[in-house]
Amino acid sequence: MNSNFKLITLVISLSFIFVGCPEKDENNEIPICVEKMIAEKLSIEVSNPPTQIWKWEVDDNTYYYITSDCCDQFNNLYTSNCEFVCAPDGGFSGNGDGNCPTFSGEILKTLIWEDKRN
Repeated sequence: MNSNFKLITLVISLSFIFVGCPEKDENNEIPICVEKMIAEKLSIEVSNPPTQIWKWEVDDNTYYYITSDCCDQFNNLYTSNCEFVCAPDGGFSGNGDGNCPTFSGEILKTLIWEDKRN
């Protein structure tokens, strides 16, 4: 990389730090923190099975459900601010961590991202 490119990258990165980022990506309504989770998943090897991220809409709230890689691991549920809520399923028993809220409405589940790398 040339030094001009590095300098430009540094300036852009710092501007995001000092100016801040919007809570959601205006184009696709995926929170920036979920976009960062996707970028993190793409920076490592593909899991088996590949990671999926689902948007759950229930009781006037939006959550993000992220599948784990393989056996006996929890699948995690996060708020739209990427605060950990619970593990609805997975783990040794397959029943999650037992700490999820009781949802009163039907959960509308939408797949928003899947790691399609080979």
